[in-house]
Amino acid sequence: MSQPSILLSGFADEAANQKTLDQQFSAFAALGMRYFSIRFVDAGSGIKNVMTLSDAELEIVKSKMDEYGLLVSSIGSPIGKVKLCDVEDGTKTPYRPFASYIKDEVPRACELANFFNCKLIRGFSFYHPKGSNLEDHVNQATEQVGQIAEICDQHGLTYGLEVEANLVGQNAEVLAAMHRNINHEALVLIFDGGNLVTMGYSSEEVFEQYKLMKPGLGWLHIKDFLKPSTTKGEHVDEDALKHFVPADIGDSGHREIFQDLATFLPELESRMSARGVPGVFVDLEPHVKGGGQFGGFSGPDGFGVALRALCGVCDSAGINYQLRNFADIQDSRGF
Repeated sequence: MSQPSILLSGFADEAANQKTLDQQFSAFAALGMRYFSIRFVDAGSGIKNVMTLSDAELEIVKSKMDEYGLLVSSIGSPIGKVKLCDVEDGTKTPYRPFASYIKDEVPRACELANFFNCKLIRGFSFYHPKGSNLEDHVNQATEQVGQIAEICDQHGLTYGLEVEANLVGQNAEVLAAMHRNINHEALVLIFDGGNLVTMGYSSEEVFEQYKLMKPGLGWLHIKDFLKPSTTKGEHVDEDALKHFVPADIGDSGHREIFQDLATFLPELESRMSARGVPGVFVDLEPHVKGGGQFGGFSGPDGFGVALRALCGVCDSAGINYQLRNFADIQDSRGF
């Protein structure tokens, strides 16, 4: 029996000091990566979120991808990372009326995914007002996420809902319930152990959160964290988070999670292949030099350290992955 396999990917902007395409893509190519999630890029006119790139800039990105032999695994969109309600709550999070949001932003993300020939859009579950009762907002967030999933499905795409602090979907219990209630094949969940640790979850609790997400799981984000100062249920000051670390030394318990994942991968791969996805993506978003609400940074050196740590976790769990090798270089030279 062959080893279960994953597809390595990562947020390429984290590996680039100035986020230029050549910096991002040369770092990923040198590390042996084939896939990347696209988020912030400088295609020659300054740093922009992928959602705001012009047609000319998109063509530049695609040309550079061909030059470096890279493919897009997911659109790292900020969909759903806005306020659920137009309420002043002391945060800097913007509000967008959902009617216009669903008309403009979501179709734009879908257009980008199809332009880059990828099947996945990363997104979120909206921010309820700071200090409000989370349960009072789950139904509205569920309704809106369901509409997003339907639009993604109309474009042949899948929407991944990431677990993250301060959002409605800030834990596996809420996300799993949203997934069950929406009950749409175009909606999956994205596990992120580091995000859970920032909220005060222990290694044992993170593993339980992972298990609760398995029925709806689509792919994984990999970051880790040490020494959280937040108590579960509290609002997390994301700008103050400073203890992100590689996946082999944090409090998420990635080794235990990946041992379980090894047995679950065949089912998960079947689930994602039914959506036209080439495999199970494990997406590095390490934040090892800093992270916040709308992104993070690792640098080319930090990203390399984080990748090697992830590969070590995979090796210990018996999970196969592929990095570029000499045969790939020979192929590119026409040998």
